[in-house]
Amino acid sequence: MYKKQLTLQKILCFLALASSVVIFLYALGIMTDLYDTLYSTMRNPADLTQTDVPGSIVYYNMQPWNAYFLHWSIGMILLACLLFITNTHIRRRYYIGNYIAVGAFAVANFYLAFESHGYIEAFKERFLRVDFAALKAHSELWKTAYTESTFWFDIHYAIFAFSILVSLALIACTVWKIRLMKEEKKLITEGRKATA
Repeated sequence: MYKKQLTLQKILCFLALASSVVIFLYALGIMTDLYDTLYSTMRNPADLTQTDVPGSIVYYNMQPWNAYFLHWSIGMILLACLLFITNTHIRRRYYIGNYIAVGAFAVANFYLAFESHGYIEAFKERFLRVDFAALKAHSELWKTAYTESTFWFDIHYAIFAFSILVSLALIACTVWKIRLMKEEKKLITEGRKATA
């Protein structure tokens, strides 16, 4: 039973790192379409009211949140690395450091997913209020990119669902580990009593 659990905990630690890297890449990519389509519409970045396309200010409004999101995603990578630093991926018995690493990763992951969901949905709604007829005219005139796609907003459902599943699986694996450790301790105690 321990062998299966050890294999699972190793896989989950690597999946935790992978989900954190995916979140980091998402934080880098979420502004891609917005930059390509909306940045050039602002005539004067010093005065954001001067725009060729009503609603394009959403690109500038997203930047502070995106910087915050990027910092959190780097933090998630560091917390995933903490799983490896505490040997959570290979340790047969867990110690306090392993529980802290799993707990910190899971709590931070839940917080980031739920908080970011609200912001992403709010920014998506503001993006959909952009005057797309004016944006299309601007892109044809200046030969810039044009898109009405909300792909970068919508993909967060899959990304955060994956990261939450990994966190839940890490917690379940830790509970399984605790049970195995208790059973092992019980067997050792019974074995000592039988030999005495």
